[in-house]
Amino acid sequence: MKKFCLALAGLAAMSGHGMAASAVNLDSEPRTLIVTEGGSKSEIAIGAGETVQFCPNGCFVTMPNGDREALNGSETVEISGGVGRIK
Repeated sequence: MKKFCLALAGLAAMSGHGMAASAVNLDSEPRTLIVTEGGSKSEIAIGAGETVQFCPNGCFVTMPNGDREALNGSETVEISGGVGRIK
């Protein structure tokens, strides 16, 4: 029972505010993501080799190549060759 309670507490802690989607730019030039969250759009510039966190509560993201995906806040977007892929 003790192990169950500890596991449950750990899951509850992980599902809280600490989760957010992240994006890593593997390209040698900056890339931009367009994020729509709660009805407002914003642009996120990601430098070469940089990783950023965004979208803690779910959002839509438009990749550098124009593809659009819905995120729930726990994914990683990997940008390579100007194309974003969800990992």
